[in-house]
Amino acid sequence: MSVHFPPALQPGQRVAIVSPARKISAAELAPAIETLESWGLEVVLGESIAGDHHQFAGPDDLRRRDFQRQLDDPSIRAILCARGGYGTARLIDGLDFSRFAQQPKWVAGFSDITVLNSHLLRLDCASIHGVMPVLFHQEGGEAALESLRRALFGEAPLPLQVPAHRLNRPGTATGQLVGGNLSLLHTITGTASQASFAGRILFLEDLDEYLYHIDRMMLHLHRSGQLAGLAGLVVGHFSQMRDNTVPFGGAAEEIIDSYAQLYNFPVGYGFPVGHEADNMALVVGSDARLEVNATGARLTAL
Repeated sequence: MSVHFPPALQPGQRVAIVSPARKISAAELAPAIETLESWGLEVVLGESIAGDHHQFAGPDDLRRRDFQRQLDDPSIRAILCARGGYGTARLIDGLDFSRFAQQPKWVAGFSDITVLNSHLLRLDCASIHGVMPVLFHQEGGEAALESLRRALFGEAPLPLQVPAHRLNRPGTATGQLVGGNLSLLHTITGTASQASFAGRILFLEDLDEYLYHIDRMMLHLHRSGQLAGLAGLVVGHFSQMRDNTVPFGGAAEEIIDSYAQLYNFPVGYGFPVGHEADNMALVVGSDARLEVNATGARLTAL
């Protein structure tokens, strides 16, 4: 599975900020723009940044048109998704990636942007799962922001090391990284945006879901055969989980473990990926090694 990597950014190049999902304001982005300019980049705000249509950053057609414009503009060398929320899947089928394929550029985001991360991997192109501009300056997020900068500028990522977890399953695996938000991976199953998990290291995270939803989605990945060929599993943040009046009977990590136990791949829990300030950038499609032993788990780019 050969994956194409966009060129590393260089100072002086132009990057676009767009919002393919929830609406946002230029004022909310001002600190991020200042940061990107301090990296030597010229920032272009897409039409969707001023868009406002109920929850969305403008109607679907506006958000799709804006994203297409940045895909096709050869002067734009990276597209940063301003925020998540919901809405990216509503655009994806109307986007034309033919020009992009001839001159790939970095696309970065997480959460709802998992749709793009997966779709691009389906097109054999790497992308970045990492902190978005609206979250650039969370307290405790300094390392996450630096990891995004390193990914964009082609600097080697630092290994992610986490302590031992009672649910870890020991072993070593190598493979390309795939994954993101569990809810979105579930949503795109069976669509043209679904990337294969076979032989790859899957990473998962989620936010604000009922525990029975986590079980339902993991059951679907299991029943649809998507877990069967995994090389390894990396479990990130499962934040602000909710439960019913009658408890489901297990935390999100325990639910995931109940399905992981059906397979033999190594599993590492507690990785700094997801909806917390320490959301370290991962390059989807890049080769990595997962090592899980009695002292903890380590994810290293190869």
